[in-house]
Amino acid sequence: MNRLFVPLAAAALVAVAAGCSNTTSAARPAGETGENPTKIVATIGDEKITLGDLDAEIKTDLESLEKQYQAQKNQLRESSLEGMIAKKLMAAEAARQGISEEEVMNNVVEGKTAPVTEEEIKAFYDQQSMQAAMQGMPGGLPPYEQLRDRMEAHLNQRRKAELAVAYLEKLKAEAGVVISLVDPIQVDATGPSKGPANAPVTIVAFSDFECPYCSKANESLDQVLETYGDKVRIVFRDFPLSFHANAKKAAEAGHCADDQGKFWEMHDKMFENQRALQVDDLKAYAKEVGVDAAKFDACLDEGKKADLVAKNMADGEAVGVTGTPAFFINGKMLAGALPFEEFQKVIDTELLRAGQ
Repeated sequence: MNRLFVPLAAAALVAVAAGCSNTTSAARPAGETGENPTKIVATIGDEKITLGDLDAEIKTDLESLEKQYQAQKNQLRESSLEGMIAKKLMAAEAARQGISEEEVMNNVVEGKTAPVTEEEIKAFYDQQSMQAAMQGMPGGLPPYEQLRDRMEAHLNQRRKAELAVAYLEKLKAEAGVVISLVDPIQVDATGPSKGPANAPVTIVAFSDFECPYCSKANESLDQVLETYGDKVRIVFRDFPLSFHANAKKAAEAGHCADDQGKFWEMHDKMFENQRALQVDDLKAYAKEVGVDAAKFDACLDEGKKADLVAKNMADGEAVGVTGTPAFFINGKMLAGALPFEEFQKVIDTELLRAGQ
C-alpha cells in the first residue's frame, strides 16, 4: 500500500476507536492454551490442587476473558482484512490508471479539503478539554495557544483520512467486495428502544451515561435514525463502568423514568449534564422531564432497577463488551465513538441482505 494511504488510514482508525474501557486487553485464558488440566499447581500436605481445579474455581471469570479475547481477535482480523483488501484495490487502481499508488492517493486528497477554521479548532479543543475533565486528568489540557497548531494539523489530517477512506469505500463498492468473516453475535434486543420492532436492522447499544465517548456516539445514532427512518431500530442497554462513580445510579434513573414513559427524555438530559449525575441531580432532571417526582424518587432511592442494570452489564460481558460505547448491528459488533459512516457501511450491507 502506498506510503500516503497508511498514515491516513491509521488516523481514521484512531478517530473511530475511542471509547471508555475497564480493560486495555484480554489475554487468552490459561485453560485454552493447550495446558494440561491435571497439572499440579499447588500442594497442601498430601492434598494436591490441579490446574483444572483452579480453572473450575474461576470458571466465570475465565469465560468472560474468553469472550473478550474472541471479540478482540475478531476486531484484529477485521481490521487486518480491511488492510489486505485496501492494498489489493489500490494496487489494481494504480495499474488501471498507469500511475503509482501514491499518485492515486495524492489525487484523491491533496487540495480537496476545505481549510480548518479557527472556530473548528476551538470547538475541538473544548471537546478534548471536556473529555480530559471527565476522565479526571490532573490539571486538564495545556492552554489553547500551546496546542492550537497541533490540533489544526490533526484536524487537517483527519479530513484527508476521511477522503481516503471514502475513496476506498468507492473502490470496494465498484469491485463488489463482500466481507463475511465473522458470524453474527446473538444479543438480546431488550430495553428502551426507538424504531419499529420489525425493522430489518436492529442496533443494540451498550452505553454509560458518564462516558464522554458515548455522548459523542449519540450524534451518529441520531444521524442513523434521520437517514434510515423505520428501517432501523435502536435498543439501549446499560454498561456503567466501574471508574464512573455515578454511572450505575444514572442507569437506574433511566429505567425509573422509563416506568413513566420518559426514558429518552431522561437519557438526553443526563447526557447533556454528564458532569452532574449525583442522586440529587438525577431527581432534579426527572422533574424537568415531567415524571411523577414521588414515584421516581422512591424508585431511585430503593434501588428498584439495580438488578436490571446488573443484568444488562452481565449480558454485555457475556457477548464480549469491555468498554463503552459498544454496538451490535444485527449481531455485528462495533466498538468506540464511531462516525456515522461506520454505521452506514454495516447498515447498508444488512439492508442489501434483507432485500431493501
